[in-house]
Amino acid sequence: MSKNKTYSYSIKDLALEDRPREKYRSKGPEALSDTDLIAILLRSGNNEETAIMLSQRILQAFDNDLCKLSCCSYKQLMEFKGIGDTKAITLMAAFELGKRKHHRKTKFTSIHNSGDADKAIRFELHALKHEEFWILLLDHQNRVLNKYKASQGGLTNTSVDMRLIIKEAMIHSATQMIIAHNHPSGSLSPSKQDLHITDKIKRGLKMVDIELLDHLIITYDDYFSLADHGLIE
Repeated sequence: MSKNKTYSYSIKDLALEDRPREKYRSKGPEALSDTDLIAILLRSGNNEETAIMLSQRILQAFDNDLCKLSCCSYKQLMEFKGIGDTKAITLMAAFELGKRKHHRKTKFTSIHNSGDADKAIRFELHALKHEEFWILLLDHQNRVLNKYKASQGGLTNTSVDMRLIIKEAMIHSATQMIIAHNHPSGSLSPSKQDLHITDKIKRGLKMVDIELLDHLIITYDDYFSLADHGLIE
């Protein structure tokens, strides 16, 4: 092969038994590694790597953590050699499907304690590099009716619109609510602003007979419950 000729390595360059699609057909999806599954989506590599090699490099860049990878941006994916518009969108679409499946699975899950609440919202928040503020709406039996992102960025007075929060709660006939936001820094300590916003929301909800059960601060591997620590009166 000429040195000047560019060549994109593909799955077909692998031995038959190493091809992810063939492995999928013969052994099922459980037999495939994360690398194999990503390689199936990519279909081909670049002029230096097979799809498998490129998949390994992408995973390694995110500490071999699918949660971190699923939270990456389109721009971040495009920085990898061999990832163009089509491949980036394909991966982002796969990540989005996974998030939607988790979101729908949570619906009508019963929340009995802060651990249950953490499980219901952790997937959306823990691996983010920026702050987001989310809301869990519950019925009188503590079942999750809906969850949604209320704002993005630091938690401030301007990020909390009580009218919209109450409106959404009314639409779903919620009687209880849990709020949550993440600390990308890894700190579990609530700030004065966190405590102020919690009090503001609790007082606003009380006017329409909706109870604020908890406010969770989510980090990558842990959470802090204001209710568990007696910070919601």
